[in-house]
Amino acid sequence: QEQLVESGGGLVQAGGSLRLSCAASGRTFSSLAMGWFRQAPGKEREFVAAISWSGGTTYYADSVKGRFTISRDNAKNTVYLQMNSLKREDTAVYYCAADSFGALVISTTHGPEEIDYWGQGTQVTVSS
Repeated sequence: QEQLVESGGGLVQAGGSLRLSCAASGRTFSSLAMGWFRQAPGKEREFVAAISWSGGTTYYADSVKGRFTISRDNAKNTVYLQMNSLKREDTAVYYCAADSFGALVISTTHGPEEIDYWGQGTQVTVSS
C-alpha cells in the first residue's frame, strides 16, 4: 500500500531553519516525482517545490526560491525540504505529494486537486 508520511515540523523563530522529511512506502514512488505543498489557515493549498524522480530537476514557488531546498534520497525512499530564513508567512501545514513532475508543476496554475498521492501533513509555525 502506497503511503507518504511527513515529519520534522514544529515551532521555530523567524529567521530560523527546519528540515521536513517525507518517507514513502510502496513500489509506486520509486518512479514518481515528489513535491511539497502547504496550506495556511483560511487559504488554499499551494505548491512549494518539486523534484524529479532522478533528483536532477527541481522547481520552486517564487515565494520560497533561494530559501528552501528540496532533495531526495531514493535509497531511503525519502524526500526532504530544507527551509532556511523562515518567515511568519511560511506558517502552514506542509504536505508531501507524489505524481509526475509535470503534474506537480502544472498545479501551480491549475491547483493541486489532481495530484495522485498525499501525506497527512505536518505543522510548521514560525513565530516573530
